[in-house]
Amino acid sequence: MKYVKRRLWKYKLHDRVLIETMLRPEQNIETEYIALYMAGRLIIKQGYCWDGPSGPVLHRPDNMRGTLVHDALYQLMREGHLPQSARQQADEMLRIICLEDGMSKFWANLFYSTVRKHGAKAAQSNVLEAP
Repeated sequence: MKYVKRRLWKYKLHDRVLIETMLRPEQNIETEYIALYMAGRLIIKQGYCWDGPSGPVLHRPDNMRGTLVHDALYQLMREGHLPQSARQQADEMLRIICLEDGMSKFWANLFYSTVRKHGAKAAQSNVLEAP
C-alpha cells in the first residue's frame, strides 16, 4: 500500500494559469491539476491548492504566482514525473516570476538562494509505504 501524508493548503487556484517554462520533459506530463508539455508549457488547472511562500516570507502579490509555479513543479518532482535535476530550473523560475511580478532584485535573489539551500527535501518523493 502506498499513501501520501496531506497537509493543509492556504490557497486554491480560481482560474487556470499558463506559463512558458525552461523545463523540457522527455514526454508530456499530465496530472489531475498540472500539465507540463515537452515544449515547456506549464498549465496549472483551476482548483489546484498550494501553500504560498514558506518560512518567514510574507504572502504578497509579488510572490504568489512564483510560489504557485514553484510548488507545482516541486510536486511533479515529488511524484516522480520530473527528475530531481529539474529543481534548479524550478528555483530559477521562482526568481524570474517574482521579478516579473514586481519583487525587488534583492528579495528575489534572497528567495532564490534560500530555496536552493533548503528546498531539496521538499522536492523529494512523499510517497510512503506500509505493509
